[in-house]
Amino acid sequence: MNALTKTEESPVAEYGDSILAIIAKAASDPNVDIDKMDRLLQMQERVQNRAAELEFNTAMNAAQSEMRPISADASNPQTRSKYATHAKLDRALRPIYTAHGFSLSFDEGESPKPDHIRVLCYVAHTGGFSRTYHRDMPADGKGAKGGDVMTKTHAAGAAGSYGARYLLKGIWNVAVGEEDQDGNDVGPTHPISVSQYNELGKRIRDLEVNEPVFFKVLQHNGPLEELPASKFARAMQQLDVKAKQSSKAGA
Repeated sequence: MNALTKTEESPVAEYGDSILAIIAKAASDPNVDIDKMDRLLQMQERVQNRAAELEFNTAMNAAQSEMRPISADASNPQTRSKYATHAKLDRALRPIYTAHGFSLSFDEGESPKPDHIRVLCYVAHTGGFSRTYHRDMPADGKGAKGGDVMTKTHAAGAAGSYGARYLLKGIWNVAVGEEDQDGNDVGPTHPISVSQYNELGKRIRDLEVNEPVFFKVLQHNGPLEELPASKFARAMQQLDVKAKQSSKAGA
């Protein structure tokens, strides 16, 4: 489905047609300057790429306008939260984005973060333009107390599955339930998400933080997984302070 019809061509497309006419005229001239022809062809290629990108963005807008919030269909007992599975997201979104000329493919790449994998999603449009999205996911296989709870293979597989789900939801800007943080209501008393829990837990272990003292500063009574989402930013700030202090002490 193309957002622009023949009678509604964009100014970029019209400009491209005029350049094409100039190229056709120049090509018929036996005395044409080769360098000039090369520059004209490069200009035409840039115009075509811009037109394809414009068509991509227009189709993206049209597809998102048809998408609605998706209800959660699974729960995470660790955080007592609900979320929409990849299968449900796919069932709801695929018919819409394919109707607008999009296709998705997933891959993995190297992440600059240690013990992470980079999940890639290539979003291609029939107009000829494509865009790559990525998300770095932890894959250290560690549990809440820092012990190994997964093999490296299992951890990488889980990270890939989580990353694909987050990307699918994020690319189309789709909400799950009323509000979504792994499908959770993120009100002031709701616990942190799985990704926030993993991030805080790793930093606490790496910095050898005294958890009872740390929680006292945050005015939190309970385990890390029950830390309110509203206190996540403050917790990260406190850990940044701890990291700077440790750096100075080791200097």
